Amino acid sequence: QVQLVESGGGLVQAGGSLSLSCTASVIGFSLYSMGWYRQAPGKQRELVASVTSGGSTNYADSAKGRFTISRDNAKNTIYLQMNSLKPEDTAVYYCRAQWRRYDHWGQGTQVTVSS
Repeated sequence: QVQLVESGGGLVQAGGSLSLSCTASVIGFSLYSMGWYRQAPGKQRELVASVTSGGSTNYADSAKGRFTISRDNAKNTIYLQMNSLKPEDTAVYYCRAQWRRYDHWGQGTQVTVSS
């Protein structure tokens, strides 16, 4: 049973920073493309940032210059460093692992940015 466990969410003031982690209990973690998604109330889930098995990264326009995704294959973990947070970043943040037909999601962690 594959599990993705996110941590690091919380409440922060606008302009502050948070670091999210996602640890995967999966064999062959290094083969997976990993991503962070978010879903705000009343909105669709959207990609925030992703990193391929080769280390290539991709960011939503809203995240560019403020967020950094990284992975540590030795720890089966990815990270999302979020700086200069804005109230519109408030959402539940989800971790996703994809490889071939395998597609797994975490349960999410709440990030709330107060103005």
